[in-house]
Amino acid sequence: MPLLVDIEKSFGDFCLKVAFEAGRGTLALLGASGCGKSMTLRCIAGIIRPDQGRIVLDGVTLFDSERHIDLPPQERRCGLMFQNYALFPQMTVEQNLLAGARRTPRAERREKVKGMLGLFGLGELRGHYPDQLSGGQQQRVALARMLISAPRLLMLDEPFSALDSHLRFRMEQEVRRVTGAFDGPVLLVSHDRDEVFRMADRIAVVQDGEIDVIGDRHKVFRAPGTRAAAVLTGCKNISSIRRLPGGRALAEDWGVELSLPGPERDDVHFVGIRMHEVRPGDSGENAFVCRVVEVIENSFSFTVMLRPLEAAGENTPIGWELTKETWEGLRAEVVTVSLPPQALLQLTD
Repeated sequence: MPLLVDIEKSFGDFCLKVAFEAGRGTLALLGASGCGKSMTLRCIAGIIRPDQGRIVLDGVTLFDSERHIDLPPQERRCGLMFQNYALFPQMTVEQNLLAGARRTPRAERREKVKGMLGLFGLGELRGHYPDQLSGGQQQRVALARMLISAPRLLMLDEPFSALDSHLRFRMEQEVRRVTGAFDGPVLLVSHDRDEVFRMADRIAVVQDGEIDVIGDRHKVFRAPGTRAAAVLTGCKNISSIRRLPGGRALAEDWGVELSLPGPERDDVHFVGIRMHEVRPGDSGENAFVCRVVEVIENSFSFTVMLRPLEAAGENTPIGWELTKETWEGLRAEVVTVSLPPQALLQLTD
């Protein structure tokens, strides 16, 4: 594989311990703030030195603690774009790109910068300084500067966090165009599950410094496997379970019995269902009459919080997301819904 990472790094009480491989395409590191995503990129780039392990990129060893190899950042050919873009404030757009082209023969630099200015629509801004640019323009300069250095690896650290929603959508399209044409691995760090799903081919869920789950984006969202991965991919209905005879389980947080899909697994301690997978009506298994405890209006949908009538006590409500038209046709204080067994996520710790 073009990129192999197997490293450990301790910072006080926090320990980063990650191992993964990445080929052509985008691998997203998805996780909450402080889980070790950005630290992983900085270790690969050579900004932070791991305590042990090794990093190999395209057959070149960047770091190996046993062989005492630790290439300096400028020799690793890793393009890293920070959240704040890290442009040189005292340099113009053109000068920033020239700084990125330092490995290009001097006679070719101006022509290469000219081509990159045209590719990213920055020609009219070539004499501007970073503080004269909008957030989207700064991002384009940062991308151009990163690509002009001919990296073997692209790393994007929360690249859209400073942009408003409209500009974020447009810049996502720009970045997808750039990364799609890049002939090497791309690492994307984000805490935004929707952004990750749109941008990445594969997803690695990072939890407390370790990779919890890694795989194809569709598979990770469809079957996250662990409670942490389910939460980070947006599942808001999760309950601990207690096994019952006959392939059934008590969802302890919701106070209802459920039929679970497939063979019984001893390692499964939680069950989840995404809010849009809850179904109206009493067809099939796991149907419950529920009291509506809250209705939350979203921009284009409603989130209805339900508490099954058969549950004893004030159990955790089950969230149900449905279109405004559907809810307006069903609106009532008591409704019947089902949690289809095939939609239930069986989750380990």
